Amino acid sequence: MDTAAFVERTLTDLDHTRLVKLTGRMRTGAASGDADNMADALDAARLVPSRAVAPDVVTMYSQVLLKDCATGRRFGVTLCYPADAEPSAGFVSVMSPVGASVLGMHVGETARWVTPNGEAGAAEVAELVFQPEASGDYTL
Repeated sequence: MDTAAFVERTLTDLDHTRLVKLTGRMRTGAASGDADNMADALDAARLVPSRAVAPDVVTMYSQVLLKDCATGRRFGVTLCYPADAEPSAGFVSVMSPVGASVLGMHVGETARWVTPNGEAGAAEVAELVFQPEASGDYTL
């Protein structure tokens, strides 16, 4: 997630609060490096109230259509918390390289990440299929 840590992001107050608590708990475990990187990204985020977030911003539980920059292949992911992650079903943890890189991005921006085995990836946020806040759910 190193490359994603320094991208300007827009986060809702609620997502920020929940992710700060999550990273605090994770800092004592095996994924402490991921938690430290996420904490840095959270510190640099621009915060907005849930009711004021733009409808083109990737928030928690958003369904996102990504376009791979290398292949042009489109694929969908739903950004979720680690306990809800099921990559084979498209539920991607916010603590994963892909999940961390798309959090707080706007449609049209390019998310970049590095996998645990060192492979670089990049994808354009092509479409926000569903954003909880845009549908009136401010607590999901």
